[in-house]
Amino acid sequence: MKKRLGFLTACLVAALRAEPAAPAVVAAPVADAPQFIRVEEKGKNTELQTAVVKFRKDDASVELVGAIHIADRKYYEELNERFEGYDAVLYEGIGGSGKPAAKGEALPHERKAEDPPPAADGGPAPKKKNLDGLHGVYDSAARWLELSYQMKEIDYRKPNFVHADLTMEEFSALQTERKESLVGFMLKTGFQANQKPAVKEPSSIRLLTSIIKKDKNGLKRELVHTLGAGDDQVAGLTGDNVIIGDRNAKCLEVLDSEVALGKQKLCVFYGAAHFPDMEKRLLEDGWTKEGTDWLTAWEIGS
Repeated sequence: MKKRLGFLTACLVAALRAEPAAPAVVAAPVADAPQFIRVEEKGKNTELQTAVVKFRKDDASVELVGAIHIADRKYYEELNERFEGYDAVLYEGIGGSGKPAAKGEALPHERKAEDPPPAADGGPAPKKKNLDGLHGVYDSAARWLELSYQMKEIDYRKPNFVHADLTMEEFSALQTERKESLVGFMLKTGFQANQKPAVKEPSSIRLLTSIIKKDKNGLKRELVHTLGAGDDQVAGLTGDNVIIGDRNAKCLEVLDSEVALGKQKLCVFYGAAHFPDMEKRLLEDGWTKEGTDWLTAWEIGS
């Protein structure tokens, strides 16, 4: 109940802060800006879609498969089937060792942070970090919206799955070095989003009405455009940060290692907001972009 109330409160606060006094202005698209998540209106239905973008370099190909952390179950079923066809699926998740998870072994998102060693100066040890709270929020939101949670639907124990993210120790050390925090990054992202014309802001009144009436589709329809613009909001913050830049750099290091091992058909399965920066890095490293397909993550009926 506490997580559910927290999720609903977050929805309302976001809407109240974002709702404009006048009708929102439609933003002009940036020329040649890569798009990895979009909203499609199809008659009375609305679809939230994620991109599958293919790149090639010599004999190797890699597809960037954008992830939505809560979505329709059939979206995850389609992904599980798709992943069977890759030599390696590079996946995100702060923590882990980079090796396929053994039977019974905890996956990166399931592991608890270990107590850090005492400080070098003899003072108290820094507080341990983990991301358990985020997983709880996603899981609660998925259940409330009658969607599925990625971590419960994707089979990460397949032998072709390769962890391609920072360990918890690397993540914590880099955050300390850069004086960066997850909350600070989110606030910075929100500030940047407020500087841009909005495509379609959620209505606090319609959100509240949908919650009171338990209208799941109504609530999804109010939130979907905010999610659909998510990668645009984050794109300007890529590069010199931990949340996007350093994690992407680690992922592409793993990609290079897998290609060096002879893997030819690869996939990067990361949150779509990582991909504007990741595409830039791939192109700079000599990969050629070949095309884009789209998968439907949310299908919202009338």
